[in-house]
Amino acid sequence: MEFIYRRVSSTDQKTDRQLPGWKADREYEDKLSGKDLNRPQLTAMLQTLREGDVVHVHELSRLGRSVRDLLDVVQQIVDAGATIHFHKENLRFEPSKEDPFQKLMLTLLSSVAEFERSCIKQRQREGIAIAKAQGRYKGRQSRFSDGQLDQIRKEFDEERNKTALAKRWGVSRGYLYKIAAKGGSTMNYQF
Repeated sequence: MEFIYRRVSSTDQKTDRQLPGWKADREYEDKLSGKDLNRPQLTAMLQTLREGDVVHVHELSRLGRSVRDLLDVVQQIVDAGATIHFHKENLRFEPSKEDPFQKLMLTLLSSVAEFERSCIKQRQREGIAIAKAQGRYKGRQSRFSDGQLDQIRKEFDEERNKTALAKRWGVSRGYLYKIAAKGGSTMNYQF
């Protein structure tokens, strides 16, 4: 079977530029950071692989941004008897072929991807520090309107099952408690 794996870092980004027009038997897409391997679609794809399958990835940074993670995933795919093809870098790893040059290129290019992610994080931290110093940084903006936040706080005070409430609003339990705390809820918070 032919698989395509696509990844972007956030839900508002599109995967359109990743292997456009390429056809596969199955396509997997994550809209999560490449900082680690905690991605449901990547996990599903890896569990599905069988001998003879081919995984197509637009570029290696889409598979991950850590040298260790990239090497581990490529090895896991090859150990399953499958092949992985990184199109942009023109790298291909197959179970029956070990190419030292390809492995060197994978290691070097994944180092660049990891370095790039570190630089992005550093620039982000620097920008936030400057904005805070100038009084312009207010943190991440809530996706909820003021009315919705009031409703969440009201339901928080009334609902005993905080996990169900968090699920209903599509937030984590921890974030639910933060919302309630900012509104001055009268509940005792127990985690």
